[in-house]
Amino acid sequence: MLAKRVIPCLDVHAGQVTRGVQFGKAEAGELKNVGDPVELAVRYNDQGADEMVFFDITASAHGRATMVDVIERVATRCFMPLTVGGGIRALSDMQAMLQAGADKVSINSSALARPELIREGAEKFGSQCIVVSIDAKRVAPDRWEVFSHGGRQSTGREVIAWAKESVGLGAGEIVLNSIDADGTRKGFDLTITRRASEAVGVPVVASGGAGNCEHMAEVLLEGKADAVLAASIFHFGDLTVGDVKRFLAQKQIPVRL
Repeated sequence: MLAKRVIPCLDVHAGQVTRGVQFGKAEAGELKNVGDPVELAVRYNDQGADEMVFFDITASAHGRATMVDVIERVATRCFMPLTVGGGIRALSDMQAMLQAGADKVSINSSALARPELIREGAEKFGSQCIVVSIDAKRVAPDRWEVFSHGGRQSTGREVIAWAKESVGLGAGEIVLNSIDADGTRKGFDLTITRRASEAVGVPVVASGGAGNCEHMAEVLLEGKADAVLAASIFHFGDLTVGDVKRFLAQKQIPVRL
């Protein structure tokens, strides 16, 4: 079995790392300022993070440029793979982020608006560079739909159908974000994560809801995720990346210590 990855996520708004609950809180002033993205990235690099994800959480909604300068600064100080998303609308945006030091680019709203962007990115840079981030919300007892623009707009698309289409177009990885669980620290959405993991032939990263190590073990085992992504528990000092990895190893879940 391949090693499971532990991935801190930095949600960036106005140049600072922030945290909210269940998306879409920037306009309401409900985001907590956590700190400088470069300094946090260095901290997690030193703790042994397998990767780092940066999301400019309001780039698509507000039309701002992506965080080229942040990625350039992080890449000079950190050695883990970097993924960046938010405001990436064209191949030129992907190229700028990859040249700045990112290893992967994550697309969401732009892929929903024009799915061929996934294929174009995969053909030019390779599928391993193209991550499709899916913001999923339960809208009925057994239906999850895809939302765009930072969880602000319903697309009417069913989550598993979109995940399959994305992989068919060339996505090399899916990040599945549960809007319902995001920031709540009450656990991942195991059902939709498991369905996605079973439906696609690429790694699925579980995101949204991590509150403790047990939650992470559950989504890797019961949810069949390939990696766990978390923000609040790392940013506010509840756990270190090393704490999580040691716990997972004790559960006989393969990780890189």
